[in-house]
Amino acid sequence: MNQQDILTELDRVLQARKNDSADDSYVASLYHKGLDKILKKVGEEATETVMAAKDLEHSVSQHHDQASLVGEVADLWFHTLVLLHHQDLSAQDVTQELERRFGLSGHEEKARRQ
Repeated sequence: MNQQDILTELDRVLQARKNDSADDSYVASLYHKGLDKILKKVGEEATETVMAAKDLEHSVSQHHDQASLVGEVADLWFHTLVLLHHQDLSAQDVTQELERRFGLSGHEEKARRQ
């Protein structure tokens, strides 16, 4: 499975979980608890990502700490996708926006938003 297939499959599963029981699915339980709980999880995962990156910077065990950082970023991405789906958006919406920005300098893209 390629990377785009993974995002497409995650979109499919996250959308389907909206119809599941909160008792049967972690994602369904997040949807059931609402936006504030989802935002809290995104914030927690963002903090854990920052901490893992700082640990890697000062690490003697690069391989272990790289794996830790990748794991935390995966958790952050996952919970961000849950947030998007809660708001009736998807990974495809983000990849389309990234595609739109591709080839623009960061300064140019920021200026266009203002």
